[in-house]
Amino acid sequence: MEVKNLGDIEAIAFDIDGTLYAQWQLTIRAIFRYLSHGVFFLHYGIVRHHMHGIEPLDDFYKVQAQKMAERLKSTSEDAEKRLDEIVYSGLKKYFTRIPCYNGVPEAFKAFKEAGFKLALLSDFPPDQKGDIWGVRPYCDVILGTEALGALKPEPYSFLEMAKQLGVAPEKILYVGNSKKYDVQGAMASGMKSAYLLPWWRRIFNKKIKGPDICFSSYRQLQDIVLQ
Repeated sequence: MEVKNLGDIEAIAFDIDGTLYAQWQLTIRAIFRYLSHGVFFLHYGIVRHHMHGIEPLDDFYKVQAQKMAERLKSTSEDAEKRLDEIVYSGLKKYFTRIPCYNGVPEAFKAFKEAGFKLALLSDFPPDQKGDIWGVRPYCDVILGTEALGALKPEPYSFLEMAKQLGVAPEKILYVGNSKKYDVQGAMASGMKSAYLLPWWRRIFNKKIKGPDICFSSYRQLQDIVLQ
């Protein structure tokens, strides 16, 4: 566990994928879908990698579909339809059987009762996860960066979240599992950051530089914030 001085935090925001649940849980359940659409997901990964580095867009989904169409040699309309069928609507059913990390609902409840504003900011549509393991009622703001027009680590979506929360960025703690997207995005926006260590870093006790908090479990994060 590594903790810096958090100062006066008024809100806590969370990434979803890989942060509220283990990413391997989705990979295992959807493995045959990934394999049957292997070429599509290969192109999709390349397009998403590129779009992580661009400035805010007026219509993210339209640009994404255009870039996919170029790679698939199809029309934008067909690419957009396949994106929904394979990725967005197509993966939605798997989340009903994926458990969240231990202590997630309890941590949200404890943070809310302690007076913190809570938010979710994800690079994929939050509605894809249904009731989001029961934490939705605790959240003041729930946003998808795609709908806002800019994937993480672009500061734009982080700052828009802060605006909708009505909390200054420096008074927000952002929790995520990616140093490149979550930690760096939060830091670039002036927010504090909490990094969920992957299992191998927990085993070898290998922290990373940058985050204000490195934690291994939600019980640990709860204790750190509420101490």
